[in-house]
Amino acid sequence: MSDLGPDDLVFNTTNILSGGVREIVAAAVAGDYRGLTIWPSDVARAEDEGLSLADVKTFIHDHGLVVTDVDCLLGWTPQALPKPGEAMVEIVPTERFLEIAEALDADAINVAQGFGSELDLDRAAEDLAAIARRAGEHGRNVNFEFLPWCGVPDVTTCLDLLERTGCPNTTIMFDSWHWFRGARDLEALEKIPGARIGSTQWNDAPETPSENLMVEAMEARLLPGDGDIPLVDLVRALDAIGSTAPMGVEVIQKDHESMPPEEVGRRTADAMRAVLREARGAGE
Repeated sequence: MSDLGPDDLVFNTTNILSGGVREIVAAAVAGDYRGLTIWPSDVARAEDEGLSLADVKTFIHDHGLVVTDVDCLLGWTPQALPKPGEAMVEIVPTERFLEIAEALDADAINVAQGFGSELDLDRAAEDLAAIARRAGEHGRNVNFEFLPWCGVPDVTTCLDLLERTGCPNTTIMFDSWHWFRGARDLEALEKIPGARIGSTQWNDAPETPSENLMVEAMEARLLPGDGDIPLVDLVRALDAIGSTAPMGVEVIQKDHESMPPEEVGRRTADAMRAVLREARGAGE
């Protein structure tokens, strides 16, 4: 488990969608990140190249990095399974997420409702609690990422779901893009207990959304500071409630796919550090 805090940057694997473990590590090192997130597909690619999970862990740690989140568990409840032909990503079993999280000593598994716009929160809480209990047996947290188009669209609903689980190791994954394209409820965020923010994902967006939010989310996010999200206010809000979550940077944009990983790492880190300097003064 890592000891990262709100002064530390985490490189999200989705900054380079076409990359793998080697690429995201190269990017993270170039940007002087402290941690990174990983997808099961990153691990599968490494295994296809002949690396074991132990090898992946050694490779990451030898570069001075830790894994914070294994992203993103979608098949966690029968309520949110895709309809035939709907899934654009592989629905990886919960057991695989738990295996990767333990092998790589990750802090948490990230969970989201990727399919469907409604959710029975009581039933969902039972399913999430079952995963949280299993994760807790190995000292892991379960982060839930609210999405503006799903049954958990904002921080208030997300906290409600977590409290229904009765599991203290359930926390919120706060993504600035999802917040901005959703409720934009700054006052609600300021009421969330800081300890319930487990991870963060920072990026930017223009005031006016695109016609297709899903495409924008997966292809056209902006560097922190290049859009209209009040990132400085959001950083200050998390600081004020006592969040100790590290600063994950997730800028999913097509331009990154044609850049060297090192350039992606540097430009994303530089942009986020500029926001942190503005929010916190001279320090980061």
